[in-house]
Amino acid sequence: MGRVQYAVLCSLDGYTADADGRFDWAAPDEELHAFVNDLERPVGTHLYGRRMYETLAVWQDVAGPDHDPVENDYAEIWRAADKIVYSTTLTEVGTPRTRLERTFDPAAVARLAQDPDRDLAIGGPGLAAHALRAGLVDDVHQFVHPVVVGGGTRALPDGLRLDLELVDERRFGSGVVHLHHRVRR
Repeated sequence: MGRVQYAVLCSLDGYTADADGRFDWAAPDEELHAFVNDLERPVGTHLYGRRMYETLAVWQDVAGPDHDPVENDYAEIWRAADKIVYSTTLTEVGTPRTRLERTFDPAAVARLAQDPDRDLAIGGPGLAAHALRAGLVDDVHQFVHPVVVGGGTRALPDGLRLDLELVDERRFGSGVVHLHHRVRR
């Protein structure tokens, strides 16, 4: 059975974006980007909300000598994976290997996760809240940045109780700390 992961870049106080919607403080350096590439390499399908999809769709066109090799690697990983975008406002998606769904169906996602050869990744805190509440997430990867933003979009939803086991941790030269927790069932 494949694993369902939620990987999130967040501030020390638990936000993915500040109150103005900015997340420039979370831009990864080369070391962190390479680590994320390796984390996402086994992902066969990415599940995105509209905003996360619109943010990441630029990777469809990133390639070539004008870009850092780590960025080119991520772009190849992103293009090779299937993508499902959950949105009631988008009329179409503009990248290959991408399909649009109007509603998040936990049973359909659970069926996708039964493929032992393909992991799933949840992108975006809004969609992750649905998956976490439905009990679909196996692993939570937090990349905690050394900044406090004081408000904005929360990385984890309010009112959610999960029992977790710390599986791994890593500190990066930039001060970012990766925490890998597995959901206890």
